[in-house]
Amino acid sequence: MSKQAIGMFDSGVGGTSIWKELNALLPHENTIYLADSKNAPYGNKSNKEILSLSEKNVEFLIKKKCKLIVVACNTATTNAIHKLREKYNIPFIGIEPAIKPAALQTKTKAIGILATKGTLSSDLFHKKTNLFTNDIKVIEQVGEGIVDLIENGKVASDEMKELLKIYMHPMLKANIDYLVLGCTHYPYLIPQLLEILPSHIKIIDSGEAVARQTKAVLRQHNLLKNVTNKPTLKFYSNGKPEVMQQLLTNDYPVEYLDF
Repeated sequence: MSKQAIGMFDSGVGGTSIWKELNALLPHENTIYLADSKNAPYGNKSNKEILSLSEKNVEFLIKKKCKLIVVACNTATTNAIHKLREKYNIPFIGIEPAIKPAALQTKTKAIGILATKGTLSSDLFHKKTNLFTNDIKVIEQVGEGIVDLIENGKVASDEMKELLKIYMHPMLKANIDYLVLGCTHYPYLIPQLLEILPSHIKIIDSGEAVARQTKAVLRQHNLLKNVTNKPTLKFYSNGKPEVMQQLLTNDYPVEYLDF
């Protein structure tokens, strides 16, 4: 079973930012990545819709005999992962905004969180935020329109830069020193954000922590791949495969699949 693939899904191409961290830490593991770009973004959907889409993705990955599933989507994690764990007998790894490290390290006692509406309005997000930010000012910003631009290959567009300037304005006014990226699409914005933000503001996301947690859970279940042959890496998209191919720097083929 250890040779079976790690499955991953996201509401589009954003979770490839998590896949890159995972592949860097576990370069011999077989992986299957599922991009539900047709239904992106999940952040604007109801809890019921998010759960239904997540179950559809999980069932696809289980049919592919995956040994563990990474929910590489903040919105799907915060809205659906507890239900997925109840329903399916497979280990799940979720993604949550890195609020804790930001809250523990802030000097200005102000942090910014850029995320989708679905993440910011979820119970899990509020529980985590309240747990660590009692004496800290938290500026929440819904990244309306960002996922759509990324899914259409416009990561580095002028339109994206203008949108980010608008979203960063209240955070800069509040004197944040940490910006938490609460959507797996958003690490692709770091080059533009570095141009907009002063150098003292640190940008953090969950990718590295998710990769470490995945390794720990695989080890715990005795599922780490124990051979170092070349891995099988599969990428499926029901949107625009060329956009995902571009984000993967054309190193891996992406297959169109209508699911």
